[in-house]
Amino acid sequence: MKLSRYGQFAGVALAGALALSACGSDQAVDPSEGGASAASDANCVEGGGTLAGAGASSQENAMNGWVAAYTGACEGTTVTYDAVGSGAGVSQFLDGAVAFAGSDSAVADEELEQATERCNGSNAVNLPAYISPIAVIFNLEGVESLNLRPEVIAGIFNGDITTWNDEEIAADNPDVELPDTEIVPVNRSDESGTTENFTSYLAAAAGDAWPHEPSGDWPVEPKEAAQGSSGVVSAVEGGQGTIGYVDASHAGELGTAAVGVGDAFVEYSPEAAAAIVDTAEAVPGNDDDHAIELDYATEDSSAYPIVLVSYEVACMSYEDQAEADLVKSFLGYLISEDGQQAAADEAGSAPISAELREQLQGTIDQISAGA
Repeated sequence: MKLSRYGQFAGVALAGALALSACGSDQAVDPSEGGASAASDANCVEGGGTLAGAGASSQENAMNGWVAAYTGACEGTTVTYDAVGSGAGVSQFLDGAVAFAGSDSAVADEELEQATERCNGSNAVNLPAYISPIAVIFNLEGVESLNLRPEVIAGIFNGDITTWNDEEIAADNPDVELPDTEIVPVNRSDESGTTENFTSYLAAAAGDAWPHEPSGDWPVEPKEAAQGSSGVVSAVEGGQGTIGYVDASHAGELGTAAVGVGDAFVEYSPEAAAAIVDTAEAVPGNDDDHAIELDYATEDSSAYPIVLVSYEVACMSYEDQAEADLVKSFLGYLISEDGQQAAADEAGSAPISAELREQLQGTIDQISAGA
């Protein structure tokens, strides 16, 4: 059954920039140098405190805006987020090293079961707080955009299409002068939710051209691989004939592909990302979980099909009351209208609907501490 609760997302994102100091494999967020305006929707914890998160590098730009605005409003509060990738972030969460994780794929049932001990005997939950297209980026001299059907994208990343003037690419780009440059696919070297979403799309939409199961680990012997979203961008920028996949907020000035959907080619945008999430179905889980499943094989030409739904993974119960209060406060800001607009301004994401916000807030309100 298709669910309407995810509604139509609103707003067109604007470009923004924050200068935040960084460390880690992508960047760890430190709000001390941020210049974002304070968060008007923040429900601050009296006395402040320190909250640590880690995970998806796709959320890095949005998290810059969230952390700077939230800590600007909440005196005495520090929030850190280390963009080490979804797999590493979830591992840190399960180990109790961080209070919440960012993950570009919903944490699976077996991992949720592992989280029971870490979560003070309670459930861990997936909260979809960041919705963004995954851009297919490339660096090819003289070419800024291309039309690529799903089976062509699959052929490129599977190593079956090896030069840019291949007839499979040329057929859909008759007005583009394509060189005989070698294609150099760049994939993530780390376990990644972005990779899992990208391979889920290929498995669903590309047919026999992609003979691999969806996975957070890249399933093909790589020509070139890089750590994190920033690493993929650097590798694509530093090469010629390179192509990769990243959260659209990292695409920058690189060439991007319009993706074949039915008989049309669709460029990425917040609105087009929202269109496919409108048809998402709920994944069965515990009563408080909000994981969803996308129809990557859609033929709706208003939808951009390569979409990343990035989750905040949190416990329903923490041992420490101060930690529980900070998690509730920060995650409540993330999903607020103000927080979603901050992410849209900073990262070009699609703000969640009011209906979904209400449901997520109902779950966040139940986060507690103690037995």
